[in-house]
Amino acid sequence: MDVILDAALALAASPWIYAIVFAFATLDGVFPPVPSETVIVGAAALSASTGSPDWILIAFAAAAGAFTGDNLTYLVGRAAGRRQFRWMRGRRAQAALASAARGFERGGASAIFVARYIPVGRVAVNLTAGAVGYPRRRFIMLSLAAGIAWSLYSVVVGAFAGRLFGDNPILGMIVGVVLAIAIGIAVDRVLSVLRRRRQRATSGPEREGSDEQYRDTADSREEDSVATE
Repeated sequence: MDVILDAALALAASPWIYAIVFAFATLDGVFPPVPSETVIVGAAALSASTGSPDWILIAFAAAAGAFTGDNLTYLVGRAAGRRQFRWMRGRRAQAALASAARGFERGGASAIFVARYIPVGRVAVNLTAGAVGYPRRRFIMLSLAAGIAWSLYSVVVGAFAGRLFGDNPILGMIVGVVLAIAIGIAVDRVLSVLRRRRQRATSGPEREGSDEQYRDTADSREEDSVATE
């Protein structure tokens, strides 16, 4: 444990920590499995418990990386178009793409903000934004605001855990990371439930309309049959 703590403290005191945070946040905007939240929350927890690294610079590096990654993904979607989304064949990825497309039909701003907190969702939304031709200038402004909000959220979660376990920086890092993951899962689940409710609400009237149309058609056929006889 002492070896791990010494290594973490050495990295926290190095200026390279900010480059690492930026790199992870950028890659996370393109490739979801990269755990940028883990790095950011862990660094913020160390900052709160030991005073290093500088949490302001951590937040700045995270926001800059998130902005860069999101806009790279947007450009990929714009260049590839919708047809190239076939490589995302996973069930969850396809559901995220479909949800992103519906989100942009309703405006897009809320979709960009909410998706920043969901690893697969953020990539799906940004790809879809580019593919459907969402205005680039508007996307830049929204992704900048979303990146800043997300970085501050990650730093606050890490700082809370770091303060809570100030005597044990490693434990503070672990608790902060677990807390961030739990919040992300909770947000994902809540959005999934809301999405299913919206789908049921919209499919109900359509099904009712189809049933009425079917009955009208059947009645019309019956009347024609009687008239023929």
